[in-house]
Amino acid sequence: MLLWEETLFKDRDLFELDYLPEHFLHREAQMNSLKFCVRPALQGSRPVNALCLGPPGTGKTTAIFKLFEEIEAHSSKVVPVHVNCQMDSTRYAVFYQLYTKIFGHSPPSSGISFKRIFEKVARHSAEKDAVLIVALDDVNYLFHEKEVDHVLYSLLRAHETCPGARMGVIAILSEPALNYVLDPRVVSVFQAEEILFPLYTRAEIREILGWRVKMGFYPKVISEDVLEMVTDYTEMSGDLRVGIDLLKRSGLSAEKRASKTVSPEDVKNSYERSRLVHLTYALKSLKKDELCVLRLAAEHESSRAGEIFSRFHEETGAGYTRFHEILNKLDAVRLITTDFSGAGERGRSRIIRMRYDPKEILCRIGS
Repeated sequence: MLLWEETLFKDRDLFELDYLPEHFLHREAQMNSLKFCVRPALQGSRPVNALCLGPPGTGKTTAIFKLFEEIEAHSSKVVPVHVNCQMDSTRYAVFYQLYTKIFGHSPPSSGISFKRIFEKVARHSAEKDAVLIVALDDVNYLFHEKEVDHVLYSLLRAHETCPGARMGVIAILSEPALNYVLDPRVVSVFQAEEILFPLYTRAEIREILGWRVKMGFYPKVISEDVLEMVTDYTEMSGDLRVGIDLLKRSGLSAEKRASKTVSPEDVKNSYERSRLVHLTYALKSLKKDELCVLRLAAEHESSRAGEIFSRFHEETGAGYTRFHEILNKLDAVRLITTDFSGAGERGRSRIIRMRYDPKEILCRIGS
């Protein structure tokens, strides 16, 4: 039996999804490709733009953080900036983050315009002989309202309005099937090197999770059989984050039972919450009115947009323009699909369908 102050975890941080591992296993080829792209920046030139492609939980974000950690340790002339597009999904928000990273503080709170922020960022690059490398993580969150075109155009053509400014982009996309078509003016300057992040093999998953178990738990907490079970669940989900979260939840479940070991039942009972960790992560980025539309759609599973809008307008008072923007965003981030049916009374009707079990979404919105 565990005493009340005892724990199974030697280092609980190893099971947090934002933990940066010291040993980044099975992504050497991808790291070498990224280093090739940024090498010109270390020599004072514009970097080669890159597009990291692969399913969720395949190491794309970790690769960027490891790369940026290395850059900051070796160069003061290259300024790497990671932007989480789930949280910062407009051109203004992206440049707000660049400004904050460069100057060490946020822009003035008195309503500074995008043009002013852009000019200060670009001028700093030119005057300080600095090269900016901007990682747009989950770039699909910029797809609605064509925000991605505005962001890339501003970054990659900054030297035209501010000679000497040098900026490069690493875009990270977890949904390659989206096939977003960039504006031709952006295509001509983006021309990204594609870096593929495939699913981890079972052996790779086993080794990565085994390392976390060895470093994060005390000896004998996780048996070989239990680790094999977690590996099976992780391979089935196709997302390494599920396995990492499952180890944490299983450990907490064992502690709750005051047990000194994690049992197969702890793993089995914890899997239901861990298997949709990426859904929980996506929901965190949504604003109140966006969650409202998603909830209404989940409550009716398959509905005409007009019906959902009527309920949305009753609850919030917002107009159709905002509703249309929200639908496009929820579609772009793969929470819903919006298809057009045949002709209705007023022409073609837009049908909203959920990509996840509506009960899972309603449970997470309500919790």
